[in-house]
Amino acid sequence: MKILSVENLSRSFGGIKANNDISFEVIEGTILGVIGPNGAGKSTLFDLITGYTKTDNGKVSFFNKDISGLSPDKISSLGIGRTFQKLKPFADQTLLENVMIGSFVKEDNIKKARDKALEIIDFVDLIEKRHHFARELSTGQRKRLEMARAMAIEPKLLLMDEVTGGVDQKTIPGLVELIKKLKKSGVTIITIEHNINIIMEISDNILALDQGKRIAYGTPKEIQQNEEVIDSYLGTVDAT
Repeated sequence: MKILSVENLSRSFGGIKANNDISFEVIEGTILGVIGPNGAGKSTLFDLITGYTKTDNGKVSFFNKDISGLSPDKISSLGIGRTFQKLKPFADQTLLENVMIGSFVKEDNIKKARDKALEIIDFVDLIEKRHHFARELSTGQRKRLEMARAMAIEPKLLLMDEVTGGVDQKTIPGLVELIKKLKKSGVTIITIEHNINIIMEISDNILALDQGKRIAYGTPKEIQQNEEVIDSYLGTVDAT
């Protein structure tokens, strides 16, 4: 079943076309990887889908419902969660308090919100850190916290912006396994990722962008064999 449909999405900033006539679909229960060089328009695409930036043209549909132009909180309440590349937890609140804030989107009972937050924290393997302040966590742990905060709204679709970016190599495998675990739990995922080995491992389909345009969309095998993708991205990326 189609969970998300993006049709002819465009957005310009001044004379720069950050997204230019982009279209694709996401099937429920799958992972869509989004790749492209810096400045390709990946984060702008996330902003347009989640309502943080208004579109110039095009349409975004979630379960066949047009959500174009809705505010981020309205889109979130429908079941679309998001993590951000730049981590901004509430530094002077505990991990539990951070996740509980998200839980209140769907639950107004404090005990139930706390119980749900604890369940999510356990899911992301941070239960022993639940009473630690967010500022005390390592970068990898803050990545898990960011995912937990997004999960607190009970998303059907989760957009993740560079989950493995900025962490040490030893931390990456655990984050990759957590992404797979999320998929198994029933969450559909769109993820921006620069590590091509990871994107090929976890994705069912891949969307490749360059200079704001869609240059390819297909299975990992199809993307690996696409000459335009190789020229613009795969040939230059550090795959280590």
